[in-house]
Amino acid sequence: MYVVATAGHVDHGKSTLVRALTDMEPDRWAEERRRGLTIDLGFAWTELSPDVTVAFVDVPGHERFVPNMLAGIGPVAAVLFVVAADEGWMPQSAEHLAALDALDVRHGLLAVARSDLADPGTATEWALDEIGRTSFGEVEAVAVSPPTGTGMDELRAALGRLVARLPPPDREAPVRLWIDRAFSIRGSGTVVTGTLAAGRIRVGDELDVASLGRTVRIRSLQSLGRSVSEAKALARVAVNLRGVERHDLRRGDALLTPHRFLRTDVVDVRVHGDPVESLPLSLMLHIGSAAVAARVRRLGDDTARLTLAHPLPLHLGDRGLLRNPGAHHVIGGITLLDVAPPRLSRRGAAGNRAKILADLDGDADERSELRRRGIARREDLERMGVTVTSRPAAGEWLVDESTWATLRSELKRQVTEWQSAHPLEPGPPVDVVRRALRLPDRSLVHALLEPPLAVRDGRLVRTDQGADLPPPVARAVEKVRTELAAAPFTAPDAGRLTELGLGPRELAAAVRTGALIQLAEGVVLLPSSIPDAAAVLGALPQPFTVSEARKALSTTRRVAVPLLELLDHRGFTQRLPDDRRRVRAG
Repeated sequence: MYVVATAGHVDHGKSTLVRALTDMEPDRWAEERRRGLTIDLGFAWTELSPDVTVAFVDVPGHERFVPNMLAGIGPVAAVLFVVAADEGWMPQSAEHLAALDALDVRHGLLAVARSDLADPGTATEWALDEIGRTSFGEVEAVAVSPPTGTGMDELRAALGRLVARLPPPDREAPVRLWIDRAFSIRGSGTVVTGTLAAGRIRVGDELDVASLGRTVRIRSLQSLGRSVSEAKALARVAVNLRGVERHDLRRGDALLTPHRFLRTDVVDVRVHGDPVESLPLSLMLHIGSAAVAARVRRLGDDTARLTLAHPLPLHLGDRGLLRNPGAHHVIGGITLLDVAPPRLSRRGAAGNRAKILADLDGDADERSELRRRGIARREDLERMGVTVTSRPAAGEWLVDESTWATLRSELKRQVTEWQSAHPLEPGPPVDVVRRALRLPDRSLVHALLEPPLAVRDGRLVRTDQGADLPPPVARAVEKVRTELAAAPFTAPDAGRLTELGLGPRELAAAVRTGALIQLAEGVVLLPSSIPDAAAVLGALPQPFTVSEARKALSTTRRVAVPLLELLDHRGFTQRLPDDRRRVRAG
């Protein structure tokens, strides 16, 4: 199926043309048929050949209903542009064409209606000249008169040639179905319609509702009035939803493939059309079937930041248009350059941002986005519309190569500087380094490590450094060693340790370097005391009590109890059920 919008200014002539092509009534409301004026979007379709069906979104032509018109042309890729032979080019024709040009629509066909009432030559020449200066370029033109049937066969043939030139839709892309109607049917519940421009949907699929932030399930599907189990782009679809009420949805909402779109209310854009410096500070942004108020912050000559009244599901490279509703004026198209831009809070930030945006074209390129962002989560990039092929550096985190090299160098510097400033500590805590490097997750610190750096007990240490202590600590430890030489199991008390200048941090450093061994808080011995104690206890009658061990070691219970527990832990001794111990053989 192919979906084509019918645009222009001839309301009754345009609808009559669609009616003659499809043998269907595109105007849904009685008032439209009574006034001969299209007010809202109409829908019809026709089979050009057994394998080519064209669906039409008939959009209003009157200037009062331009927002409805924009909701209809947003998701389509081709347009049947209609002017009247007896009226020629009109202001509404120009506004419709400006909107299509702003959206960068490139495939179209001109139909000059009511050619039985006037010579179509002048209107055709004028319209082709106007259209040729837009994104359409040269288009084919057909003069028609539905009441007489003149040119209708030629128009159908031209439509066939138009759809044959359309690029194939990406049916593997994530779904973003912009809703243009939402209603309820008794016994079925909520139904929405829209143009499926990419991807595919199936009965039973779960889709996110952009405005609600929750998931709904497809109960049933229709396309061109027929029930289907699957709909593939490009198609007009009616989707019966389970899990949502009619009043929760509106035109401009969207059904989305879960986790594949970023809902954002701040975007950086390139403006095509009026100079950015002339933009009003408040405009309407039209994208897909949505229309949302936007505040404008000018950045560069053709770039700006838009702050939206409510979030929209957007991708890099999306096209939209800006319109001043008070002046009934399409200002120009926009291309989304960044859907997750940084805050601009420092002096000069806007100017610097403009320089960065000057080199962007909206292409959702993985390497470019990583180079600009440095670090990003895989899912975040995919939500922006980026196809990710790189392997994560850690978990879901992707890191630009040059950023990674810089971080690795900075990590080494952080560890070196910390050790110089904190000689009594083994190295900086992982979270301290993470914050210093502005990393979003601890796993990235671990992934950055390469020998001789390692993580021990939550700190970064160098494994190639010797066990050197600051000179004052080394001298104090040497005095402890001398005193323990005469009585190896008589640990110095707290007063003596304080007198020697061995506080908790100094003791921790001595234990870390292996100069001392800590049995309990404030209880330290020489490392050689462990095998020496096992030898002394091995000479006792087995098994032995704590009291017997204390006497044999010539020490106090303050030392004997934690020393025996350490001997148990290291396998030198075995504690028996009656709290006695024995030395293990071998």
